Amino acid sequence: MPYVCLLLSGAALLVNGLATLGHLPRRDAAVLSLVVGGTQLALGVVQLSSSGDAPAMLLTAAGMFLFAVTYLYSGLDLLLALGGRGLGWFCGMVAFCGLVLAAAWLTVDPLLAVLWLCWSALWALLFAGMALDAVRLEPFTGWALVLTSQASATVPALLGLAGLWPRSAAVAWLAALLLAGLFVAARTLARRGQNVPRRASAGKSLPAK
Repeated sequence: MPYVCLLLSGAALLVNGLATLGHLPRRDAAVLSLVVGGTQLALGVVQLSSSGDAPAMLLTAAGMFLFAVTYLYSGLDLLLALGGRGLGWFCGMVAFCGLVLAAAWLTVDPLLAVLWLCWSALWALLFAGMALDAVRLEPFTGWALVLTSQASATVPALLGLAGLWPRSAAVAWLAALLLAGLFVAARTLARRGQNVPRRASAGKSLPAK
């Protein structure tokens, strides 16, 4: 179940990143977020009910809930025109929780700890953009979501589903370098695209959030 949630997150992060960049209507991303968030919430409940008192299972369930509520809140925020500030502060709280989870997984599963650091950085960008009105970070956030979505969610999910999840420290270091490189690439692409008009789809301009 956690790997299925991770696979769904890869899709949701990619679509939300494309919407942030103006390549998809934000309402499309909102609907997908609701579907993914609802599915993850249901899977999280199942995971929690079968976890007993096992710390690893409880940590996994907590992570599933953090993702699920983020997607549900994100979808509702847009469709109900809530403004995003509350969502931004929620993302800030989740970014901090992600750091705690990264520390908790560090000795048990180094790769998962690295992934949580990556996700915490993404949540921190969303916090800065929505709660602190750092609109200039939006292109960087969009590219970061697009570039890291597959490396931090889809590929690890497929490895887990295939029973090939790596647990060595060497793989974790390689993943950290790769993800750091993707954030650098996202920043570079954001700077290059600052003067390029954003488009939603079929030639329609995307309204500002």
